[in-house]
Amino acid sequence: MQTQFNIHEAKSHLSQLIEQVEAGGEAVIARAGKPVVRLVRVNELPRRHVLGQLKGRFKLPDDPSSPIPKTPDDFIDSIEGR
Repeated sequence: MQTQFNIHEAKSHLSQLIEQVEAGGEAVIARAGKPVVRLVRVNELPRRHVLGQLKGRFKLPDDPSSPIPKTPDDFIDSIEGR
């Protein structure tokens, strides 16, 4: 269920809006009748990026001035050491 509230109503009934969103609904906050913000439930925290996950999976060419491979397959072969 989606409900639209103006900013003043949203401030006055914030705890009720949160309960509505927790129950699976949505709440839209509008300014002068135009929707500005949608409140939705946060299900899961975003994954953190871990540096170095690809370490050792690719081999860069020994000669950095070597020519650029002509095809994508040649490029993949060169970084995989084939």
